[in-house]
Amino acid sequence: MAKIAANPREVEPKEFLLALASQLKSINEMKSPEWSAFVKTSPSKMRPPEEEDWWYMRASSIFRQIYIHGVVGVERLKTRYGSRQKRGMAPEKFRKAGGKIIRTILQQAEKAGLIEKVKEKKAGRRLTKKGKELLEKIAENIKNKK
Repeated sequence: MAKIAANPREVEPKEFLLALASQLKSINEMKSPEWSAFVKTSPSKMRPPEEEDWWYMRASSIFRQIYIHGVVGVERLKTRYGSRQKRGMAPEKFRKAGGKIIRTILQQAEKAGLIEKVKEKKAGRRLTKKGKELLEKIAENIKNKK
């Protein structure tokens, strides 16, 4: 009987993202660019992220979103990571996140062979077999620790 791999949905998201981020640091293609220390993640943010490893956390979060939703495009991810912009006395408005960070992470993942472009009815990017195995292996490790 075939053993069913652990699903990243079955484990605690924060724990999974931390484990995946540490795994992504070891992949040469997934290095954070020099400009990532100075860039804001969205026009609605006041400052750049203060976390040192925020690039890898965002990358692991994107990987999890692609695993859960199947095929995901940059526009959907921009909406997912957007937030409300404070506008002084005027009411807050929703602003999408910047696309450069998301596109760069997706391009790095493509070079690493973890995701691939899809041009079917639903265009975007999806995980390759190698990418799915990586996520399921990490989920399995977390599940076995408990």
